[in-house]
Amino acid sequence: MYKQEEIKPYGKSGEKGKLVEEMFDNIAPTYDTLNHRLSWDIDKGWRKKAIKQLAPHKPQNILDIATGTGDFAILSAKMLQPQQLVGADISEGMMEIGRQKVAQEHLEHIINFKKEDCLNLSFEDNTFDAVTAAFGIRNFQDLDKGLSEMCRVLKKGGHLSIVELSQPVSFPMHQLFKIYSHTFLPIYGKLISKDQGAYDYLTATIEAFPQGEAMVDILRKAGFSDAKFKRLTFGICTMYFATK
Repeated sequence: MYKQEEIKPYGKSGEKGKLVEEMFDNIAPTYDTLNHRLSWDIDKGWRKKAIKQLAPHKPQNILDIATGTGDFAILSAKMLQPQQLVGADISEGMMEIGRQKVAQEHLEHIINFKKEDCLNLSFEDNTFDAVTAAFGIRNFQDLDKGLSEMCRVLKKGGHLSIVELSQPVSFPMHQLFKIYSHTFLPIYGKLISKDQGAYDYLTATIEAFPQGEAMVDILRKAGFSDAKFKRLTFGICTMYFATK
């Protein structure tokens, strides 16, 4: 078990997946606003870089895991122009907002949302040309199982592109990030979302989540090859790319 798997929203006992679903349903109305403000909109650039990794391969059938409110799915649809993109998530509250955004962008013919347990996906083996995930896999109750499922539904030769928040390792960004994530982030999160517990949890999982070389080893163990990573914005975010 990885350290972040032991961290549960609100400090409650019980199945982590259910608690994560409850948390994201609670913060769904303010999630986009906080996501962009807390990162000073840098998160939009991170997503673009992760999608550009897939562009040379021209994937036509894409699965976006932990799709949330659909930002990554919408940007992928615009940049990659696939035939079909499925956004999968455990939180109906988040996906409902995603559906509204997709309708506003007139992308309903490409993007559809489906409630899924990311540890037990309903899709058949070798279904998708690419699998993506932005800021969601650290919430998995079982990281190995979740990544193995992502590998299973990916076609042979298909690609995985992940972007995930991480803790900077170098001075002084490591120290500055600690201060920011333990003071400003939970306070501002509580003011906007009225749910401080959610942002305490999100900070804790960022610090506990395996990153860099450790995450590359985990990806290989899950069945991926050619796994690599790149730190972005002084290590606040890390981008991963792998092949099945």
